[in-house]
Formats: sequence, C-alpha cells, structure tokens
Amino acid sequence: MKLLPFLLCTLTTIASAADPQPSQRIVSLGDSITKGVRPGVTDKETFSYYLQQELNSPTSPVEVRNLGIGGERTDQALKRLDKDVLALKPQVVLIMYGHNDSYVDAGAKQPRISPAEYADNLRQLVERLRKADARPILMTPPAYSTGNKNGVGDDPDILLEQYARTVRDVAKELKVPLVDHYALWRKRRDDGEEIRNLTTDGYHPNPTGHKLLSETILPTLRKVN
Repeated sequence: MKLLPFLLCTLTTIASAADPQPSQRIVSLGDSITKGVRPGVTDKETFSYYLQQELNSPTSPVEVRNLGIGGERTDQALKRLDKDVLALKPQVVLIMYGHNDSYVDAGAKQPRISPAEYADNLRQLVERLRKADARPILMTPPAYSTGNKNGVGDDPDILLEQYARTVRDVAKELKVPLVDHYALWRKRRDDGEEIRNLTTDGYHPNPTGHKLLSETILPTLRKVN
C-alpha cells in the first residue's frame, strides 16, 4: 500500500519537470555566423539564444532552434531543408547566408556560388518553406570589418555587398520580411566605428555582435508573430 503514494509522487515529479511544448518554434538557418559557437562565444551568447530569452514566456513558450552549420552555403541548405528544418514543423524560419556563397578561394576566379545561383537558391528556400506553412524571414549577412582578405587577396566585403543586395531584391520580389544586418554593420563601419570589436576575427560576431544581431531581428520577428 505504501507503493501507491510513491508512484503518484514520482509521476507528479516527472510531469512537473517536463518542458512545456512550445506554442511557437522558430528556426535559425545559416552558416557559422548563425551557429555562433566558437572560441569566445558560448551557445548562450548567440543571437538565437538571445531571441529565445526575449520571446519566451511561461504563458506562451517559444523555442528558437539554432540550426547553423559552419561553412554552409545556400545550395547545401536546400539539401538538408526537409530533414533538418521542415521535420521540426517551425512556424518561422530565419535565413542568413552569404559569407561562404560569395567567398573566392585561392586559385579560383569566381565565388563559390554565383549571384544568380544564390538568388535562385534563396527563392527555392522561401518557396519550400511557404509550401510547408512556415514563414520565412530573409536576412542579409553582417558586413566584414576592414582588413579582411579572401583566398585571392581581395576585400571579401566587395562581393558580400553584392550578395546583400541580392537578398534585398529577392525579399522584395517575393514579399518576404527582411532584416538588413549588412546595411547596419556597413553604416557603422562607414561612420568610423571599428566593427572588428563586434567580432572574434573580423566577421564572426562575438557576444556583443550577437546581441546586436538579436536586437536587429526582434522588431521584424515581433511583427511576423
């Protein structure tokens, strides 16, 4: 007879310890800028974590799932979209690519992904998300700080600026909400701010940089919600 109270107590403990099911799931899809975790940045210092801290509440649980992968391009994102993203049935998906797509490797004459292919990949991501009833938000990548070089010794921000324009064009064409990190970071740089101080290495955001990313995303995310 003493077993019944013990079982009831155990079941109550398990139930109370269970995490509440999120009323909304947001996915952050991107490369190492999105992944964030690196020397000097913990998983609790990424923009995805900051967003969850801002949006989550006991009465309306929100989960922000960070699905960033270092080195990833838009073509690779398309290949894993069904398994990694759509399987989670997210309501909103933040999309941010560009640094790896636009990069020119040593010995190469062209970027890894051409601007035209980049635009088409973004369109496919948006269309497939919409078909799955997920709301996409396109984001331009943050600008490089001064002094960076790509594989052929050129300033990688020259091409990245073109890819940021492509994101804006696709967002306008498909009527997708846009978060323009590039414009903000570039303006700060042009105004004389050393945006390297927002990064660990000139382009990967540090905790301060991730906080800025989250603060820039929040207004658009609240409108979508």
